[in-house]
Amino acid sequence: MICKSHSRKMKKRLLLCFFCAVIFFILMISTDNDFIQQHVSPLMSIVVWDDISCYNQPNMPDSLLDFDPKIDKPNTDKNIFFHETSCFDENGLMLNARQACAVESAAKMNPNMNVYLLFVSPSKISIDSKEMFKQLQTYPNIHIRYIKPENYMKDTPLDLWYKSDILKRSRWPRNHMSDILRYLTLWKYGGIYLDLDVVVITSIEHLTNFAGAEDWKYVAAGVIGFDFTTLGRRMADACIRDIRANFRGDIWGNNGPGVITRTLQKFCSTKNIQDMSTSRCQGFKVFPPSAFYPIHYDNWKVYFQTKNKNATMKILEKAMAIHVWNKLSSAEKVDVNSDVPYVNIARKHCPKIFNNCGKVF
Repeated sequence: MICKSHSRKMKKRLLLCFFCAVIFFILMISTDNDFIQQHVSPLMSIVVWDDISCYNQPNMPDSLLDFDPKIDKPNTDKNIFFHETSCFDENGLMLNARQACAVESAAKMNPNMNVYLLFVSPSKISIDSKEMFKQLQTYPNIHIRYIKPENYMKDTPLDLWYKSDILKRSRWPRNHMSDILRYLTLWKYGGIYLDLDVVVITSIEHLTNFAGAEDWKYVAAGVIGFDFTTLGRRMADACIRDIRANFRGDIWGNNGPGVITRTLQKFCSTKNIQDMSTSRCQGFKVFPPSAFYPIHYDNWKVYFQTKNKNATMKILEKAMAIHVWNKLSSAEKVDVNSDVPYVNIARKHCPKIFNNCGKVF
């Protein structure tokens, strides 16, 4: 009898602990914005050391041209920006076919916009990537340039803050540099920022002040636009202030989607992404997931599968661009003759890169 009584008590305790754990988990998800941000991607809990030594190195004679706003003239809001924040070794700058596809698609679908691909590494172009660069440079509206981060920060609200070596305390300095640069570049020049795993499939020239929700939990940072109107300047200023005040090197998404989400929650006076209407957000447009993130990262594999291909392509027809979740999909190689959705999109929207990438895309 004693054993049975003890067993019942143990079961009750275990059940009580289980229910407490469930309640705690639910409360944490619903109230802790950092939890959501940290779990943007299931891979981001892995700490990977990033070499950022090149950020302090000067440009070299045989490297890319320096980005010069007086010459390149990114001052009309008709700009699309990409950043590559990796440091490259003596073999030179690398650009894979999928990254190059993103840049080509932006230039091809928006011939009236200047497309800038900005590197922070002062290396020369690698032999392996020369063909990719060559194909991109056949587009008159593509400009591939080098920027030194410290110089790029000068005379901006992030100048002294960046000099405090904030990135050296980050778990993911390369990726957090990308977060910093996307907001800073739009603050400096206006236009549209795109991740290097975003393929543009229609014109986005008409878009001005906008961002896109990924799954209604937060506003994503892979596609963002701020122009030089009063609205655009207010948003750009607010994002710069947020990243300076709330930067966290120990939380993956805090400085990317976290910045635009927190800013819009204040700007639109609501924490609910679905309630962020254009009127409530003072003219700023928050697009639904179907616009730029039509396939959730949980389902990224459908881009590489022939199963249900027609249904996937039907979903993509409604999008202006597609985000292919490089952190999850980069190792998924596909034959250029395959019939999967990603290949079909690339074949149409970045034909020069696709036709010169070899047998595997």
